[in-house]
Amino acid sequence: MAAAPDELIEGWLREEQQPFSGWDFSYLDGRMVVEREPWSYLDRAAELMGQSSSVVDLDTGGGEKLLALRDHWPAKVAATEDYAPNYELASGRLSPLGATVVKAAVSDTAAMLFADGEFDLVLNRHAAFNAQEVARVLSSGGSFLTQQVHGMWAWDLLAAFDSEPQWPDATLAKYVPLLEAAGLTVVDAEEWEGSLAFTDVGAIVYYLKATPWEVPGFTVKTHLRYLLALQQRLDAGEDLAFHAALYLIEATKP
Repeated sequence: MAAAPDELIEGWLREEQQPFSGWDFSYLDGRMVVEREPWSYLDRAAELMGQSSSVVDLDTGGGEKLLALRDHWPAKVAATEDYAPNYELASGRLSPLGATVVKAAVSDTAAMLFADGEFDLVLNRHAAFNAQEVARVLSSGGSFLTQQVHGMWAWDLLAAFDSEPQWPDATLAKYVPLLEAAGLTVVDAEEWEGSLAFTDVGAIVYYLKATPWEVPGFTVKTHLRYLLALQQRLDAGEDLAFHAALYLIEATKP
């Protein structure tokens, strides 16, 4: 028997209040399922670390992925993060291990607070980057590895809330030429499409609160009719599955 609307709404309001920090979706384990991309960003990052004496991780979040690579860290490790709660979290995790955490924003246009040729490896997972600045801070022979969320990620989930992707042009077609124009050689460029699925509407509530740029202004109260429509889909036997897409770029500096 389906839960009464009041019970559903109370549950969604509780999901809305659940804490979220860093870039950790473990709370949704088993409730949000993303198909696996055909490559392993972490495996390739580990291989490149083994060939490097220095690395910087741009927009590290809470440092989760950099920590996962701890066994492969080179002698010099740095990370950037701008969001204050994540900066504190990353600093507390990474600094005791010898990494330098810099409070700085990254964007398609922002300069980076590092010297020319300072790093053998620049890592970037799901964050903006300035191709010219990446090329500047890389040493000769250094590598840049980035995994990015495609600009049309979850477009159909957003459409269910009368929203749309804010950066639909975030694609290989945009960033490969920018990296090449910055003087880098692209050695790998891959795209993948799959599904992002949720077992219940409450999981979508948590996901959208954790990613506020997806549906700007989202709250349970302001978007209740959309949540109820998704619940109707679920009650009718439909899967709550949506479009997922990523791309990977690896480039080197001659």
